[in-house]
Amino acid sequence: MPPSRAPSFRPKVNTIAVISTLCRVNGPLSVATIVVALALAVWYLLRTALNRPPTRFDLLAVAALGVLVAVLVLVAVVGLFDGSRPADTATFSGYLITTIAFAPTGFVLARMEPTRWGSLILGVACLTLPVLVLRLQQIASVVTGG
Repeated sequence: MPPSRAPSFRPKVNTIAVISTLCRVNGPLSVATIVVALALAVWYLLRTALNRPPTRFDLLAVAALGVLVAVLVLVAVVGLFDGSRPADTATFSGYLITTIAFAPTGFVLARMEPTRWGSLILGVACLTLPVLVLRLQQIASVVTGG
C-alpha cells in the first residue's frame, strides 16, 4: 500500500483579491512614482551641491510628482473598498496619509526657503517618497479577505 499523505492544510485565499490589491499598489504606477521621485532627488541634490535655489520649474516638477503620488494613493484607497484589505489596515492608512502629504509639505517648505536649502528640502522629500511607496507595497502584499 502506498504511504498515505496527510491532507495539506492551506489557508483559503481569494486569489482575485490578492491580485487586485497587488496590481493596484505594486503595479507600474508605483514604479513610475519611484523612478520619477529618484530622478528628481538626483536633480535637486545636484542643484544643492551647485548652490542653486529651487526655480519655478523645480517647484512645478515636485507638484507634478505630488499629482502622481495622489493618483497612486487614490488607486490604493479604491483598492481598500474592493473586499481585499492589507492585514494591517491602520498602518497602511497611516502610510497613505504620510505619502500623500509628503510632496506638498516639501513644496511649501521649499517655497519658504528660497536658498540652496530649499533644493535640499526637495531632494530629501524626493528621496523619502520611494521609501514610503516601497513600504506601501510591502504592507499591501500581506492581504486578508474582506
